[in-house]
Amino acid sequence: MKKIQVFSYLVIGLWIALESKAQTMQFVTSSRPADTSNKANGASSEATAVKNLHLLPLFGEAAKSVEQIEFEINFLNDCDQNFATRKEASEFFAARGWEYLDEGDLDTACYRFNLAYLLNPQNADTFWGLGVVCFQQGHITDAERMLRKGADLDSTNVGLLVDLATVDLIHYKESSDNWEILEAEQILNRAIRLDSTFATAYLKKSVLEYHKGNYDASWENLHKTRLLDVELLDYEFMKELLAKKCDPLGIFSTQN
Repeated sequence: MKKIQVFSYLVIGLWIALESKAQTMQFVTSSRPADTSNKANGASSEATAVKNLHLLPLFGEAAKSVEQIEFEINFLNDCDQNFATRKEASEFFAARGWEYLDEGDLDTACYRFNLAYLLNPQNADTFWGLGVVCFQQGHITDAERMLRKGADLDSTNVGLLVDLATVDLIHYKESSDNWEILEAEQILNRAIRLDSTFATAYLKKSVLEYHKGNYDASWENLHKTRLLDVELLDYEFMKELLAKKCDPLGIFSTQN
């Protein structure tokens, strides 16, 4: 199980939306002579279009151009010569995607996850990674869609499930749609059944119970988080919870 805190930039109490960190794509100006500029610009545009698609989740989910198909054939052939299986190659590129994501390089992370998807469309890890990329770019709806694709492929991936529940909670905070919080609760309960030691699941459950007005249950889950991983505690959220109800165990107070 990955221990990377993929939504660690989320301020749990305030649910502040993230601003996009994606780098702006720079276009290469053609240096060909004027009499062939139209042809050169056309070739440059086609190459740039392919490169741009690399930086969009699932290559933009657009119809493939001749250039994109040629790129994919060459890439797959290269991987076939360097890896035992495409599944292994997919896992390799997904792992690189997580590394770039951890470094904050969203564009390169997206590209690596796209390559992993190209090698194995059934690799749930690629959709999880793309969901995190979308989230950190502030594209919450796209993030949810990618995470759902991943959960459909692997309904036992606890980290992925918790992140999907996190998106549901964000949507609930924005819309007060009870369906969002009901689904988040179902997903978190499943995640906890799968892994009762996954501290982040209890932290999200604490937030969920807070939004439902169940402050005792919120404290209960917060203390479960504390016992499993005290470093996960969000003190801004704890202040909001303390404002609603004192800690039943008396461990935390406004004087802490």
